[in-house]
Amino acid sequence: MNAPYGLEPSESCQTCKLKGSGFFCQLTAAAHKDFDAIRTSATYPAGAVLFLEQQDPRGVFVLCAGKVKLSLSSSCGKTLIVRIATPGEVLGLMATMSGSPYEVTAETIYPCQVVFVRRDDFLRFVAKHPEVNQAVIKHLGKLYNGACEQLRTVGLSASAQERLARLLLGWSAEGKETKQGIQITMPLTHEEIAEFAATTRETVTRTLSEFKSKNLVRLQGSTLLIPNRPALETLVGV
Repeated sequence: MNAPYGLEPSESCQTCKLKGSGFFCQLTAAAHKDFDAIRTSATYPAGAVLFLEQQDPRGVFVLCAGKVKLSLSSSCGKTLIVRIATPGEVLGLMATMSGSPYEVTAETIYPCQVVFVRRDDFLRFVAKHPEVNQAVIKHLGKLYNGACEQLRTVGLSASAQERLARLLLGWSAEGKETKQGIQITMPLTHEEIAEFAATTRETVTRTLSEFKSKNLVRLQGSTLLIPNRPALETLVGV
């Protein structure tokens, strides 16, 4: 029987085919055993909502495969995409640890494999294993640094052109090096990129066209190529 979306849920993190350097991938054998006892695994289609902003925390979601966008919304309906979560990340960690509502909405971009742990079980698990507590602190620090970088991009950039350039440079850090330049797969529409850069879809489309005319980027479908990173960096004063 074929697994949903080609993603086969694993019954154990120790035998997971997707095992890498994520939050729960480096636990001791004892911690792995306890974690496996409290986890449940599921696959989600693109466009599925894992949790909503201001919803009481049910627990943490570990992203094993796929990508998830995390966003904030205002009372007037405006949306700001905070970041894109990648495999190995823990979603809803801050809310679960503090007991405060989820601070963002988490929605899958691609089909995703996700592990869920209920809040009470997770808190007992963290209390029992000191190395997990240290990992939580490290991960929360990483989230804080990411939030500061997002504020720097949106709040301190002088123009939409600079904000978009910062976004592309940030994404290029995880891009693929090729002879033609850095290759990035862009899962977002122009509307979603606009939500990332706090601008309009029309501005994103126009700015990308300007970047193309200056040979700063090349676009083919959802694939973007940055042939000359230093030239793009000049737009943000790097």
